[in-house]
Amino acid sequence: MATAVTTHRLKVMSKLNSTMETSGRRSAPINGIIKHPDHIKPQPNITEEEELDRKAMAGEALNRRNSWEPSVFYSLGLETFCFAGHEISIRESLDTYGALIWPGAVALCNYLEKDREQFNMLDKAVLEIGAGTGLLSIVASLMGAWVTATDLPEILNNLNFNLSRNTRGRCRYTPQVAQLTWGDDLARNFPSSIYNYDYILCADVVYHHDCLDDLLITMKHFCRPGTTLLWANKIRFQSDLRFIDKFKATFNTTLLAEIPEEEVRIYQATALQ
Repeated sequence: MATAVTTHRLKVMSKLNSTMETSGRRSAPINGIIKHPDHIKPQPNITEEEELDRKAMAGEALNRRNSWEPSVFYSLGLETFCFAGHEISIRESLDTYGALIWPGAVALCNYLEKDREQFNMLDKAVLEIGAGTGLLSIVASLMGAWVTATDLPEILNNLNFNLSRNTRGRCRYTPQVAQLTWGDDLARNFPSSIYNYDYILCADVVYHHDCLDDLLITMKHFCRPGTTLLWANKIRFQSDLRFIDKFKATFNTTLLAEIPEEEVRIYQATALQ
């Protein structure tokens, strides 16, 4: 066993020495430990950051679960809101983050209701990206918009349920539900010659996941000249701030509101000319 360990260490040392020689600068071993040159900056510990982010999201989800009233459906909860003169009852689930109500959605609903003159939804074509439970799409529908709510396949059943129960007989237009995978063959599935919207709505679609680049591509695809994109998000992680920098570089952006107690920002964006 000792011989095997020694052999393994020799192989590791050999690889490290070879790497340092290739870089054109080699540091001498000190007590068997190779010291990296001072000018080499270590990479951020992405694995540790991702783990912290997952724990934060899981903690928020647990808080949502603890706020639910006892139910025969142990994994389901009901939340009630009042927007646009209507009581809205939303069914949530712990099965996925997309089936929970996050603070960005509530903040954007409040903003739209208070600023109806600035953002008049009446008879407007509206697309929600990452609709989740459907709260934001429901509010836009109740305000007179023609809404298409989109999300991943596993989210659509609960999304459709919430839209149907809260808009039937109340709305000028019946909201639609459609599957949308961010960045997935958008030109073929949603050609710009057919799918044009006055408003794109997004709420809490940015957190630590692997699809942020695809999300930005999707936002850009739908945000055509003449379209206004409204995005609300709780700022949780460093990855959120990095996305904001890319977002600002992609669109003409305005920070509409900042809600410190909720750590939520609301942005308006239009296509670059």
